[in-house]
Amino acid sequence: MSNVLAYGDDALVTAQRLAQWTSRAHDLEEDIALTNIALDQLGAARMLLTYAGEADGRTEDDLAYLREDREFRNCLLVELPNGDFAFTIAKLLFLAAYQHPLYDALRDGEDERLAAIAGKTVKESAYHLDHAAQWTVRLGDGTEESHRRMQNAVDELYPYTHELFELAPSLRGTWDSTVDAVLAEATLTRPADGWKPTGGRQGVHTEHLSYLIAELQVLHRAHPGAQW
Repeated sequence: MSNVLAYGDDALVTAQRLAQWTSRAHDLEEDIALTNIALDQLGAARMLLTYAGEADGRTEDDLAYLREDREFRNCLLVELPNGDFAFTIAKLLFLAAYQHPLYDALRDGEDERLAAIAGKTVKESAYHLDHAAQWTVRLGDGTEESHRRMQNAVDELYPYTHELFELAPSLRGTWDSTVDAVLAEATLTRPADGWKPTGGRQGVHTEHLSYLIAELQVLHRAHPGAQW
């Protein structure tokens, strides 16, 4: 169940980060798009955390609201601040290029419960990947300023992508092919391998997660056991 918990935490933290764009995107269409992607990630998180929690009698709410940051098993990539729009798009591209083949593989796995969850989420992740890819190309192959911002986002975020494959090394080739094709069309360059930050899967996070978790949990902790 440790992998299921990690997948759920990736989705939960991504949902919380993307929700911060609500009412702040550059136009109404993108505001709605990012909010819908956040809701997709939240839906995946609920199913995955519900399944993960059954092993020791905890609910999805217990896992979302009653754990400390070092108990979370999300990758470091998803907890990083949103930054500018290019930064958010690069994060989404890198994550979706991993989640889509992951859910596709889990859909055909031996765990029937996990396969059912993946069957619901794989179509949503395909949309997330397409959305991020289109914006990556639009920004990368756009103006001089949009290209600079997109390349900067790729350069800063790429080192964090290596951690994605600690749980699923077999997905690396598919991810490389997908991302390389998008970056090439966007006239962007993938950085050379170097620094490879890690630790999220073991509960060792950046300082950013503790602030994000505090925001996520504040209402539940202020009114424990409350029901609407």
